[in-house]
Amino acid sequence: MPNFSWRGRNTAGDSVTGVMEGAAANAIADALTSLQITPIEIKPHNSSAVSSKSTTGNAPGKTAGNNGFSFFKTPIQPVDVLLFSRQLHTLLKAGVPIMRALAGLQESSTNPSMKTVLGNVREGLDSGRDLSLSLARHPEVFSRFYLSMVRVGEMTGRLEEVFIRLFDHLDFERFMKEQVKAALRYPTFVIIAMAVAMLIINIFVIPAFAKTFKGLNAELPLMTRVLIGFSEFMVNSWPFLLAGTALAVLGFNAWRKTDKGCYDWDRLKLRIPIAGKIIQKGTLARFARAFALSSRSGVPIIQALTNVAETVENAYIAHKISKMRDGIERGESVLRTSISAGVFTPVVIQMIAVGEESGALDDMMQEIADMYQSEVEYELKTLSQQIEPILITALGAMVLVLALGIFLPIWDLGSNMIKN
Repeated sequence: MPNFSWRGRNTAGDSVTGVMEGAAANAIADALTSLQITPIEIKPHNSSAVSSKSTTGNAPGKTAGNNGFSFFKTPIQPVDVLLFSRQLHTLLKAGVPIMRALAGLQESSTNPSMKTVLGNVREGLDSGRDLSLSLARHPEVFSRFYLSMVRVGEMTGRLEEVFIRLFDHLDFERFMKEQVKAALRYPTFVIIAMAVAMLIINIFVIPAFAKTFKGLNAELPLMTRVLIGFSEFMVNSWPFLLAGTALAVLGFNAWRKTDKGCYDWDRLKLRIPIAGKIIQKGTLARFARAFALSSRSGVPIIQALTNVAETVENAYIAHKISKMRDGIERGESVLRTSISAGVFTPVVIQMIAVGEESGALDDMMQEIADMYQSEVEYELKTLSQQIEPILITALGAMVLVLALGIFLPIWDLGSNMIKN
């Protein structure tokens, strides 16, 4: 059987890594979960040596879960997990046994891949596994935060309540992403249109004027020479430009997938004018809502911060949250660690102080999430208005350069003809 390198966190929240032998990645995830290790990353290992920092032994040779999804299968979208959470809450609240509920959801699902996952979850329950362990065999579908919340629901006997809270959380994340996409649609279209216009002008328009200017045998202005030179470079060197652009994109994606590259890029995104503050507020809204959800469900604060750090989808903010967790482990207060994090506004810091002092930190975190959400919605509604001056200035500068470069020689020629 092949070996897999894995990375995860134990019950104390410490990061652990190792190599384990198993039939598939799902089998490794199943084995790690049974050892109270939450898997974060599992990938094939080239070496044949089998070692582990936290455990020894082999993963089961068989697994009821599927070994990932092929290219031709319909992928499972976040909306599928969203509907699954809502429907399962409704069925459990109505008193339907979980096996019957899963069978009904499997039968009614319109996504073949989701049908397969639900079938594997039912098989896991049939074999005596808990629901959280059965779901953990599909880390590509259910996030670490999702599994942690389900595990808490099993321990407290409030699964139906946990699923409706997960539904609200996932619906909030979906809403945020859709709002960002909608706000960026107009400026993206304008930028693409400007880029296409520049290509057409440099490939077709400027070369036609260059032939006319060449026949004049007159000295051209500097701006015209620059435009003609750039146009000739694009026309004659387009294969190199395409190759260079492709290599730059591939190199950037490869750099961004590294730990340091991901951290630096996520930190840089927060400093982008206009968009950076929206990304930061949206990320912190996700953090506050996830923390409130974990705290209300009975998750210990250290474990809650560990789980939330995996859900913010920003390595820089996740690092700050992990430092908050480390500070709390050393005995510091939530307020002190929040101040040290350096990502919260004074108003939020004050709300955290009130929540910690009154013992209602989860309620305050929910209010912080709602406040950030309102600010993000306002920023997104006014995003087009904020970007429009920049786009108009860029468009005006482009037209000015083209006008000076193309029409200035014609103007000079007309002036000379009038003088003569």
